Amino acid sequence: MGTPDQESRQASAYRYLPEMTVATALADNPAEHSPNQQLMPLTARVNALDHLEIGGCDVVALVQQFGSPLYVLDEVTLRTACRHYREAFRQYYPGESLVIYASKAWSCLAVCAIAHSEGLGMDVVSAGELITALQAGVNPKQIYLHGNNKSVQELQLAIESGCRIIVDNWYELQTLVNLGGEQPIPILLRLTPGIECHTHEYIRTGHLDSKFGFDPNQLDAVFQFVSQQPTLRCIGLHAHIGSQIFELQPHQDLGVVMAQWFVKAAHYGLPVQELSVGGGLGICYTEADDPPSIQAWVQVVATSVKTAFQAQGLTLPKLLSEPGRSLIGSACVTAYTVGSQKVVPDIRTYISVDGGMSDNPRPITYQSLYRALIANRLSAPHQTPVTIAGKHCESGDVLIKDALLPEKIQSGDILVVLATGAYNYSMASNYNRIPRPAAVVVKEGEANLILQRETWQDLLRQDRLPERLRSV
Repeated sequence: MGTPDQESRQASAYRYLPEMTVATALADNPAEHSPNQQLMPLTARVNALDHLEIGGCDVVALVQQFGSPLYVLDEVTLRTACRHYREAFRQYYPGESLVIYASKAWSCLAVCAIAHSEGLGMDVVSAGELITALQAGVNPKQIYLHGNNKSVQELQLAIESGCRIIVDNWYELQTLVNLGGEQPIPILLRLTPGIECHTHEYIRTGHLDSKFGFDPNQLDAVFQFVSQQPTLRCIGLHAHIGSQIFELQPHQDLGVVMAQWFVKAAHYGLPVQELSVGGGLGICYTEADDPPSIQAWVQVVATSVKTAFQAQGLTLPKLLSEPGRSLIGSACVTAYTVGSQKVVPDIRTYISVDGGMSDNPRPITYQSLYRALIANRLSAPHQTPVTIAGKHCESGDVLIKDALLPEKIQSGDILVVLATGAYNYSMASNYNRIPRPAAVVVKEGEANLILQRETWQDLLRQDRLPERLRSV
């Protein structure tokens, strides 16, 4: 059950559609706009068959070839978002900068390879994500390991690989001291800036009551400890204030706070040269969402840091940012096949699809809102409210409540949920022992498999049955 604010937002999420078809909406999706402000991938269009086409590929045909559910990633949209970030920092920040892809949004070889080819570094939060980034060819010196409870094995792997480590707490500091060798370990210290932003409580990370980062009251003790450890080389400071943020003021405030902390770090002789401001820029999930553009976000961040550091008489740091959702969220859609229907008279109509909370856990976890359409009948007016249900044995397995779709939905229709690139595959599960979907990347009419669909055999691969439990 959503909050009153969320339910009000749901009611207004489709406010434009009663007066237009989805085909018309697609025609008004100019590629020059910031990708994070678009509901559709930038290459989305209606083809001659009245089907949704992305990257020159008919989505209905993709389902016929690869099955469903199917993640469809538009390479052009992802690359465009990378370039918007990179070029905006070049325009607005006079110092050195590096855009780092927060791979927790979607970590796989192909996605990491695309981001790397666009000149981005990589933010990882586990050994699995670290190994994926390395296998994708990312320079270890541009990989930053995050996490509030890194294992000794993960820290050791990061040290051996030559990655940067974002240190989150005292436990990690002491562990790194114990692991240190002849070469100092390059670290950044993650600090909690105490800045609030209006987003879901689970994705607010900059306020003081957070599991992440050192408390501001600990700074003197932390800086003094690090300055006395020859095995540690503190090259920078890090802060992150949250995710799916539409406000710009919190990031403007962050520059002032971080400049003050750089002054304090210098007082202890720490060679801090890098400043990471995290990420958090939101995207459009429905027509009701109105996030700032990538360029606007970068301009505020860059200007804030530049102004704050110049006011303190400090050399401009190497400015790092960690976008994830705003890079890949709008670049992907998920295609499902419609199955059963249930009409509850005078209440609602349920349309069930062949996926749900196992391939998109965000609605049941965060009460997240999405936009859907029927890919094989785009010109049909999407004006009839239905509830899109998943196939899992869970009453809360609802992808979209009161979605607006064509009047007569049929079994076999291809239903597409938009903006599913971030935290869908990466949070996917095998709930009810359902295999995770396949994913393809599309570009210029070519579709390449980047994630193979799991099989029933894959589900059993890790199982072990003790001999005493085997049937005689």
